[in-house]
Amino acid sequence: MKLYGALILLMTLSAACGLTCYICNGVQPKSCVNVMSCPKDADRCFSLKDNGDLVSKGCKHHSLCISPVSCCEGDLCNSGVPTGPSAFLLLLSSALFTIFI
Repeated sequence: MKLYGALILLMTLSAACGLTCYICNGVQPKSCVNVMSCPKDADRCFSLKDNGDLVSKGCKHHSLCISPVSCCEGDLCNSGVPTGPSAFLLLLSSALFTIFI
């Protein structure tokens, strides 16, 4: 029962904080490290790659997610590196499971 309470608390906090995305303009994909809380009307993170290796990242409304813009849902999902919040949440859920069970 304590595990459910902890999970509900985490979900509530993540929903209350709003969407966060990586934001940069014309940089190498792995050098984009600036994070921004998106405005209320932006519900997706986006990445846009030009013909070379430069990318732009930020927040957009889902209606503006048309090719060649690549959009995704979830905090910091527009990262070029597979680590981040998903790896952190996996470790956190494992720790909570170990503590409360």
